[in-house]
Amino acid sequence: MSTQPRLILDSKSFGLTINRLCCQLIENHNDFKQSAIIGLQPRGIFLAQRIHKLITEKTGNKTIPYGNLDITFYRDDFRRGEQHLAKPTQIDFLLEDKKVIMVDDVLFTGRTIRAGLDAMMDFGRPQLVELLVLIDRRFSRHLPIMPNYVGKTVDTISTEKVSVEWKETDGEDKVLLLQK
Repeated sequence: MSTQPRLILDSKSFGLTINRLCCQLIENHNDFKQSAIIGLQPRGIFLAQRIHKLITEKTGNKTIPYGNLDITFYRDDFRRGEQHLAKPTQIDFLLEDKKVIMVDDVLFTGRTIRAGLDAMMDFGRPQLVELLVLIDRRFSRHLPIMPNYVGKTVDTISTEKVSVEWKETDGEDKVLLLQK
């Protein structure tokens, strides 16, 4: 017997959540002169692009550095069974002494973020790294990693999966809780 997916965020709540996250960033980073936004490949880039666009519109600052970071070769499961396909890293600036906002869609075990931190060091040593996630699955951590900015916290069990659907790839913005 399969259960129906549970809607966590509908399209309207999705947009409001991203707007709130942007307001929090603006409050903490002011003019963004020393800040940069980095989206983690593959699905964190959709959130990072939206965050970057909205902050640019709200602040009028069109020079906020933005990039996409692939972590494939930094993953601790890279050489284990499952095939991982690398996506392009696009960072055309140094992160040296910047306040970096690392963005991903779902924080689960923390292993993706650890790999992101390792990969990011190839682009310089940031002054500060903050983590922004749309969904925090807080009781599933394998590593001591906590986000600075959270869209929504969702308590899940091991047989559940959080699915973030993006208008760009899935036709509609929404977050679902699925049974595996």
